Amino acid sequence: MSQVGFVGAGRMGAPMVRRLVEAGHEVRALGRSVEKRRQVSELGAQPVTDLADVGAESDVVVVCVFTDEQVQQVCLESVLLSTMRQGAVLVIHTTGSPRTAESVAAEAGSHGVDVIDAPVSGGPHDIAAGQVTLFVGGSDDAVERARPVLASYGDPILHVGPIGAGQGVKLVNNTLFAAQIGLLHEAVRLGDRLGVDERRLLDAIGHGSAASRVASIVGARGSVNAFIDMVGEFVGKDVAVVRKTAAELGSDLGILDDVINAGFRP
Repeated sequence: MSQVGFVGAGRMGAPMVRRLVEAGHEVRALGRSVEKRRQVSELGAQPVTDLADVGAESDVVVVCVFTDEQVQQVCLESVLLSTMRQGAVLVIHTTGSPRTAESVAAEAGSHGVDVIDAPVSGGPHDIAAGQVTLFVGGSDDAVERARPVLASYGDPILHVGPIGAGQGVKLVNNTLFAAQIGLLHEAVRLGDRLGVDERRLLDAIGHGSAASRVASIVGARGSVNAFIDMVGEFVGKDVAVVRKTAAELGSDLGILDDVINAGFRP
């Protein structure tokens, strides 16, 4: 079993911490307030108040904060990397720019620390069931050393390439996700003009050639707009990142952006 440091025991991170503890790993998780430390204790982990305590003596440190900017603050603007021992692995679960993952890896290398980017596809319920999908970028050796920790809550664990590749796959995945929501929004508008009830339309196409995983997930909510209300903040954040990343490459999302804007406006 491993010594695991954890930053970001929130909506997505909390079930990860619980699964890690249940798998027998010794977990120290950051809790800056009394309430956060209480929540960490309830998950079975040891609460700590400083990033230096998260990194010290940990075999693997997991970062699961909300934004790319927060990843930069935690990993590049703090003592975390300098307090991690040589040979440890830093795991970034936050969806963000591949450039950020590469920058963190470059800085971590000067401290003898390996980095993998492993954004997740799924929600807290998938993590709690040990079935959240992980798109992983990094060296073969670093991924294998982190795998026993990731396997506490991740399945499948998909090693998709070198550092940054995990973020690339996740950004493409969520761009397609948002685009399919936009397509469904337009499909519902067409159905309305044809006199078809939205709930019945979403249920029916799940049994036809237009069926898709996204259509099934949206159909379970009964309404495209209700689904957008539920996921808008999270998908919108990722779409903003991929737009920025594409712009940095001198490109854009092309027709995907047109479809996203047709119904989903992050």
